[in-house]
Amino acid sequence: MEISLQIKQKALELGFHKVGIAVIADDSGSDRRGLLSWLAQGYHADMTWMENPKRQDVRLVMPEARSLISVAMNYYTNHARPQGPQYARISRYGWGRDYHKVLHQRLKTLATWIEAQGDNIQTRYYADTGPVQDKVWAQRAGIGWIAKNGNLITREYGSWVFLGEVLTNLPLIPDRPHTAHCGTCTRCIDACPTQAIRQPAVIDSNRCIAYHTIENRAAELPAAIAAHLHGWVAGCDICQDVCPWNQRFAKPTDIAEFQPDPWKVSPTLAELADLSDEEHTRHFTGSALKRIKPWMLRRNARALWQS
Repeated sequence: MEISLQIKQKALELGFHKVGIAVIADDSGSDRRGLLSWLAQGYHADMTWMENPKRQDVRLVMPEARSLISVAMNYYTNHARPQGPQYARISRYGWGRDYHKVLHQRLKTLATWIEAQGDNIQTRYYADTGPVQDKVWAQRAGIGWIAKNGNLITREYGSWVFLGEVLTNLPLIPDRPHTAHCGTCTRCIDACPTQAIRQPAVIDSNRCIAYHTIENRAAELPAAIAAHLHGWVAGCDICQDVCPWNQRFAKPTDIAEFQPDPWKVSPTLAELADLSDEEHTRHFTGSALKRIKPWMLRRNARALWQS
């Protein structure tokens, strides 16, 4: 079996739900211009790591790389949040175990296996942890397309997927880049309460609820954001919840680590407004949401509790 097919088969055996391959060649086209335009408008807010020049050209990440293997893992579960203004909302991506750790374990195994297939084979892997445009490469590798809400949508799982990649110096057979299938739909744009989607696939982090609840380190949230949180204290799924692709094609994951901690599905604002540092450690150790400091969760909950 040709090595490209073997790699795909191995990725699926390891639990990834989708895998595709893209050729690393001249990386100076429209995707770079789009990133530079986004940065120039300040849409990255305080996320200065997005300015890393390596993000503009993956060859700066690994000069020897000739191919990129993109993988996607479904994390959706069909648990429903309880209704009521007393409950806080946490994004689905943070309900289970830290996805970085889950993907890294499998990516490391895949990379090690690839290197064992011949002499002088090199690899490097990432899962939202390096200066790589994950969604851009996933679209090039045929995994899905970058939607109007800025997320990557797959035909099989909607946008409820985590992405990762393995760079290698192997010349592999590429897949056909995915075409876009949002059509004339604007549900995500219309539903965003802070108008963070400035134009299709262009998100202004300064207006984004997810950015402010996760990344904003200010003592208080901007009034324009606090007034439109809609219960969100950690991330925001509004633009994904309204997406027809998610409503039609979301399916429960078979990855045990992504099954939710029941507490994260239905915490109350009162609990979070007075969350102690010790309680934060108990609830968020091993979670991607550990990035949100205890005082930030209290700040976010109080902004809602006091409104």
